Parts: sequence; structure tokens; C-alpha cells
Amino acid sequence: MTTAIFTHATCLNHDTGLGHPECADRLRAVLHGLDDKFLAGLQRIEAPRATQEQLLRVHPADFIAAIMEAIPNDGLSHIDGDTIVSPDSGEAALRAAGAVCAAVDAVVEGMLKNAFCAVRPPGHHAEPSRAMGFCLFNNVAIGALHARAVHSLQRIAVVDFDVHHGNGTQAMFEGDAELFYASTHQWPLYPGTGTARERGVAENVLNVPLPPGAGSSQFRQAFERALLPALDRFRPDLVMISAGFDAHQDDPLANLNLQDADYRWATAALCDLAAHRAGGRVVSALEGGYNLDALARSSREHVEALMAA
Repeated sequence: MTTAIFTHATCLNHDTGLGHPECADRLRAVLHGLDDKFLAGLQRIEAPRATQEQLLRVHPADFIAAIMEAIPNDGLSHIDGDTIVSPDSGEAALRAAGAVCAAVDAVVEGMLKNAFCAVRPPGHHAEPSRAMGFCLFNNVAIGALHARAVHSLQRIAVVDFDVHHGNGTQAMFEGDAELFYASTHQWPLYPGTGTARERGVAENVLNVPLPPGAGSSQFRQAFERALLPALDRFRPDLVMISAGFDAHQDDPLANLNLQDADYRWATAALCDLAAHRAGGRVVSALEGGYNLDALARSSREHVEALMAA
């Protein structure tokens, strides 16, 4: 079994306007970073559209309809001050969510060892009935509930190392004891959620906030002392990763100081735990990361760790 990249060209056509940090060049940087002789054997798979049935496991029908109706025929439209859509944004959002569902299918059915979904728009800020923070649909949550509904996996874990707390994923998981959400993120920072006091209905939410200026040692301690032990106790059937790379020291939107190698280390640690608890099943999806060079290097470290698992 191998690692594969799920992506789609339409994700490059999601136009957020001049100067917006969540731009198509982000995905170009990721794909360019994965395009060399060493990674030549890495399988690329075209992402399908998410179906209405897949979306409805997470988002109400009226919300889905409102998002699709907000897509303009030309120009740009604002969902909120930060979340902008253009004519191809609806298709891109469907492909992003569909990528994660297709990756779950391939990994759970044993066709792939693991997978990385190189897609945009990102998803972890999208709440059941609210798009925000550059996110329209919650890609990892849609994939998680797809794994439950289609493959009868009950205990699904999402680990989120984006610098911003994934309020949307937590909102969807915190009331279900068989879903687990864990996050390392800068605090205080947008969106203002993610304190250590937020624990879910059965200690199934774990937030490990990091102060501005924290770097590799604090991040790795958060994993070793809190996140990995809690994930091990949860005993997941599938490990999913919200792979944001904006905690990097070069990222312009926050103040953490992670290095490229931290992403390889964290990914390897999660893959090791998945090998022990979840049959090795790991599906990752791109979230943030806004310095293009750091994003390209860090995502490559992430994918190389998936390949080495």
C-alpha cells in the first residue's frame, strides 16, 4: 500500500481576491513542493464532488443551499469579512469535502496506506450552520462521519495542529463521546475558542493552547505529555489530521515558532499511534499555512512522514 495525494484543479480556481492570505498560490506551493523525482511515485488522485448525502451528515440542508446560492456568477462575494467566494468556489468546496471522503474510502478499504488531501477552501472553522475563517464546509468532519456511516468505524479522532483552533470541528464533535478532537494552537488568537476548559461530553475534546512565542519544545511537549496519551486512551478506529502549517515561525498570521521538522515529527508520531490503535489508518487534509515557502517545505515534511509510516 502507498500514500496518495487527493486534489482537484478547481481548488485553484477558488478566487478570494487580491491580497487575501487564503489564495490559490497556497495550493500551488504545496503541489510544487511535492513535485520532484523523490516523490515521483506518489499517486495523485482527482477528488470527486462531495454528495448531498455526505454534506448532510454535518451541515443542515438550508445551510448547504445558502452557501451554494451565495456563489456569484461573476466577481467576488463576501460570506463574512474574511470568507470570500467567487464563481468556482462552490465547486471547489465540493471537491475539497469530496477529497476527504474519497481518501477515507481508499484508506479504510485498504487500497492506500494513508492519504493527504491537498485542497482548498480549508474547513476546520466551518460550524454546522456557519461558514467562517476562510472555510465553507467542514472537510474533516464530513470525512469522519462518512467513515462512520459507510464503513461502520465508530471511534474517529481528528488531531489539529493548525495555529488557529478548529472551532467548527470541535462544535461538531464535542457532543458525541465516540468522536475525539484534539488541538494545539496559539492562544489567544482567532477564533477565540479552544481553552483547556473545553473538554466535551466525555473528555472527548482536548485543547492544548500554546502562548505566543512558543516553539518546537513546547509543541512537542504538548504532544508527548497530553495529546498522544489522550489519543491512545481514546483508541481510535481512524486518525484524521487537520494539517495547518501556520504555526511555522515564518507564517505572517500568528506568533508560534515551529520549524519544518516539527511537522515531520508530529506526523510520524500520529502515524505510529495509528499503527498501534487504528490499523495504520490516517487521512490528512490541508488547513492553513500562509507563508508560501514555509508551507511548501512543511507540507513536504508532512507527506514524507506519511510515506515513511
